[in-house]
Parts: sequence; C-alpha cells; structure tokens
Amino acid sequence: MVTICPTITVETEDDYRQQMETLEPFATRIHIDMADGDFAPRKLLGFDKIWWRGNRTIDIHVMYRYPVDHSEIILALNPRLVVVHAEAEGNLANFAQHLHAHGIEFGVALLQPTRVEVIEPLLSELDHVLIFSGNLGYQGGSEVDPGLFKKVAAVRRLKPSVEIGWDGGVNDQNARNLKEAGVDVLNVGGFIQHAPDPAAAYQKLLTATK
Repeated sequence: MVTICPTITVETEDDYRQQMETLEPFATRIHIDMADGDFAPRKLLGFDKIWWRGNRTIDIHVMYRYPVDHSEIILALNPRLVVVHAEAEGNLANFAQHLHAHGIEFGVALLQPTRVEVIEPLLSELDHVLIFSGNLGYQGGSEVDPGLFKKVAAVRRLKPSVEIGWDGGVNDQNARNLKEAGVDVLNVGGFIQHAPDPAAAYQKLLTATK
C-alpha cells in the first residue's frame, strides 16, 4: 500500500500555519521541507519555527549542506523520520545512529544525478531512501522523470526492506505508475497545496493508488 504524504515547503510562519491547518483534517503523515539557502538555492522556514499538533507522523526533509550541525534541535522536535541528502557533508552514519538512539528513523535523499551506490556505506542505518525528482527547495513545477524508476529498483535490490519515497511531480495521472515502480511513499506538494480543494486532491491520489 502506498502512503500519500503531503509536503510543506514555505518561507514564512504565516504560510506554514496556513498549509499545516489545511492538511491537518485529512493528512496522517506530513513531509516538512527545510532548506538552508546554501545546499538548496532557497532558504525555508527554520527549525525553531516549525510545529505540529496531535499524534501525527512527521517526516523532516533537511536540505542542508551540514545537517549534523542541527542534531540537537532536530532531536527536540522528535519527528518520526529525518531525511538528509547523500550529497550533504558530515558524518551521516554517526548522525543516523544518534537519531536511532532517540527513536527517530533515518533516511537519505538522492538528487537526480547521484548514483544509488553512494548509499552503500549507510545501508545498515537506512530506514528510508528518497528518490528526488523535484526542484530543490520549491513546491510544484517539477515533473516525474520515469528514467529515475531504475533507481527505485536499484535501491530495492540493495536493501529490500527499506522504505522508498518519491519527491517531485506527483499527481493523479502518475501516482499508479510510481506505485507500480515500487515506491512506498509519495511526497506531494503542488498537486495538493495548490488545488482548489486540497482534501479532494488528496483523495484522488488515494483512489489512484488503490
């Protein structure tokens, strides 16, 4: 079964509140994008400004060059999953172990040009691998690149049990193709957030992936 995971990608507290309040009535799992303006070209809302309510599954996607430098505030937030980029700098294996010691899952995202083999040193620590087909730091405007489906298969061969996510261009016309390619979690930005009725858009994706 595929999980539909709406994303929040914002620069201001007002936009964050609006998007979170839009998603709360129907989304059980939410993906929050964080970007430093260095690794990613756009600086998004900081760790000290994000929040969520209730018993909700939260994934944080940390598009930072040095994610390890923010370990303590990430632990204090206590999300379910933290995804950093394979292209980031720092000791990601130690970071993963630190997260696991506090009951937080660890994932790695791969930019389009990055080969799957780079995650091999982290395999024992990986709970999630995110195949990134989007515009780094932006919500909407990207497309699903079917050429990246081979990465999904390659990740599955390396670690059959790992959860595989996809970020970029998801809509009701391609959601089933992504499911059939082996993706477990569809991170969805513009198709939900920019829809006249976000809840209806979410339901379309659920229907498309049944």
